[in-house]
Amino acid sequence: MRAMEDVTPLQAFRRVCNLRMVAVVYYFCLLHAVSRMLTWFGGDSGWGWEAFFDLVRFSRQSLLTGLSLLVVVALAEALLAMRAWRPASVRGIQGLAVALGAGLGTWARYVIVHLEDHAIDISRAWALSTVAVWTLLGGLGYALLRLARSSRNSEEQLARLARERDALAAQQTEAQLSALNAQIEPHFLFNTMANVKRLYETQPEQGRHMLVALIGYLRAALPGMRRHESSLAEELELVRHYLAILQMRMGERLSFAISAPAELQSARLPTLVLPTLVENAIKHGLSPLPEGGRIDIRACSDAAGGLLLEVADNGQGFGAASGGTGVGLANTRARLAARFGEHASLELEAAQPRGVIARVRLPAQALAAQAVAA
Repeated sequence: MRAMEDVTPLQAFRRVCNLRMVAVVYYFCLLHAVSRMLTWFGGDSGWGWEAFFDLVRFSRQSLLTGLSLLVVVALAEALLAMRAWRPASVRGIQGLAVALGAGLGTWARYVIVHLEDHAIDISRAWALSTVAVWTLLGGLGYALLRLARSSRNSEEQLARLARERDALAAQQTEAQLSALNAQIEPHFLFNTMANVKRLYETQPEQGRHMLVALIGYLRAALPGMRRHESSLAEELELVRHYLAILQMRMGERLSFAISAPAELQSARLPTLVLPTLVENAIKHGLSPLPEGGRIDIRACSDAAGGLLLEVADNGQGFGAASGGTGVGLANTRARLAARFGEHASLELEAAQPRGVIARVRLPAQALAAQAVAA
């Protein structure tokens, strides 16, 4: 197995021997020197220029060992990155690198001290103890370095898995939207064709006119039915065609008005949201009444900067209606949730003196998307 990720030897070397790690080694050696000086002087009045120079000299000596360890460990990492190694070989190389780095650092300290003062004699016990201490410190630092790298690699892997999960969730959402569209389209179209069939049986001439109008409606509607999104202008156009067809059957029993500012026409929303609400108002609100009624469709911006759509009728209200639990409304809620999450909603409210108001709230994202769509 590989001891590290798939990186080049140069990359492996630079990941250990770089300015950041040099700074870490420097501050550790300085802290080590200060702790040794405090132990020597014990906080008494012995501090002075001589103590300061001793601190500098000891920091330099510690830094020699620390940098030697850093370079040798970096070379070991480069070696491990060259090919696959067995776990035992990896541990052996790492341990040998730490011991070799501590030994080279101790030898460098001896050379510097001997050059400065030939009278100073370095004992073997001091050399062995220094190598042992720095081997222990270097091994601990090496272990912490690899632990930190392993933790970082785990975080990167989790982030990658999260991105893959988000991509799968987006694909799932697309599949859900397609399935919901497949349920809504027949629901909407079959009811419309059933109205044409009934009218054709009772008033054939008007039925022929309505069939022609329905063909024109389908010619405009079918190209966009397999899209997940449409614009508010496209939704309103479909609603206008649909209501015009129904008006041919219901006559004076149906009147309608559409109000939508021009600046909102490009807002994006799931397809067939408005036609489904209008069809629901006709079926459950106006059709059961002998006198029919009126439908008002309004679009405006809400206080939060989002889009507010209302389909209001003065039909029979919730008395004999589904109360918002029909297939069309349930699927519309699901499609809004799939597209905008909890930031979109569909609410039904009783109108006064009678009727129902279907209210769709879309976030500012729907309005912001119009610039992209344009």
